[in-house]
Parts: sequence; structure tokens; C-alpha cells
Amino acid sequence: MIKAFLFDLDGVLVDTAVFHYQAWRRMANSLGFDFTHEFNETLKGVSRMDSLDRILALGGVALPDERKLELAAQKNDWYLELVNQMTPDDILPGAEAFVEQAKRAGMKIALGSVSKNAPLILARVGLTHVFDAIIDGSKITHSKPDPEVFLNGAAELNVQPAECVVFEDAVAGIEAAKRGNMFALGIGSPDVLTEADLVVPSLEHITVAELLAAVDKAQGLGY
Repeated sequence: MIKAFLFDLDGVLVDTAVFHYQAWRRMANSLGFDFTHEFNETLKGVSRMDSLDRILALGGVALPDERKLELAAQKNDWYLELVNQMTPDDILPGAEAFVEQAKRAGMKIALGSVSKNAPLILARVGLTHVFDAIIDGSKITHSKPDPEVFLNGAAELNVQPAECVVFEDAVAGIEAAKRGNMFALGIGSPDVLTEADLVVPSLEHITVAELLAAVDKAQGLGY
């Protein structure tokens, strides 16, 4: 029986992906190269330092670790300038209503994000109070697709992985959910999130009852 919902942040509850893109692109430009929005999509669900390594590899730039840490910090400063302008209006359509519906249904709620800025973003948009547990980049050592972030969330909620539904918009996040033995609900395109158990365009397009019925059908639990 499903007892908990674990939400990714970017692209599921809010959309800060464009802020990451702008900040990373500004950093790449400062090093003399550029990258596309399509490449930026491959960075979804990936930690800051892993993203930096991928971007530097794309640009053919090799740097010592000390310089990479400086660049990561600079990128984060640029990103935070944008995050600090966020308001509750930046919550994605249907997201807040769905989470509130889940709470009324008795679900435990956790955040599972590799972003170390997740607590700040939640505070800016007014969503901190809805979570029973918040797992962010400061509480994990492995980036998605490693399932650590979601397994830690399940542990903090005191539920088994098989009792969880993960909400993700990234291929790496879907893989992390499946590796963690959790039902994966993809937010986005089924052509991209091919490994998800179910895909919807946004949380506007599904109710908690519909989701639980889909899990029931997929797992044949009959509850």
C-alpha cells in the first residue's frame, strides 16, 4: 500500500531550470564557449559539481579542482540572484493543490532534490510547511540516478521504498526511483521519460485517487 509521496523540486513543483541554464551558460560564456538548451536538459537531476564537469567536458576545458570550486560557487551566486526573486506565483500549475490533496489523503510527503538550494526555494515560494521530510544536496553523497536521495527520504518518513511514489521530470530521477524500487510518476513527455511507470504533462492532469488506482493496476495489490 502506498504511504508516501516523494517529490523532486525543479520541474515538478517549481521551474528553476531556466535559472540554472542562465547561470551555467553565463559561466560557459566566461570561459569562451556556449551550450544549447537541449544540452541543459541533460543536466536535470544532476548535482552541481557533476553538471560542471559535464559542461567543461563539452567545452573541452580542463581545470584544477580549486578553480572548478570557484566556478561552481560563482554559478551558484548568479543562480541565487534569480532564486531570491521567486514568489508563490512561481509554483507550477496544479502542484500546490495536488500536494494539499495528498496531505488530506493521509500521505507522508518528502522532498528529494539534489539541489542544496532546495530549502531556500521552498521558503521563497511558501511550500516548506507541507513537507514531513526534506532531503536536499547537503544530505546526500551521490547524485541521481543513484537512488540515495529517495531512499533517505523513505527512511526519514519511516516507510519502505515499495510504499513510495516518486514524482520526477528528469530521466536521471526516474532511473533513481526505479533503482530504489519505487513507483515512478514522470512529469513531462512519455517520449523522454520512457522508464517511468506513468507519465502526465503536469500535476494538473492527475488526482491522488487516479494515481493510486494506477499504482494498484500496475502492482496488482488490490488495496
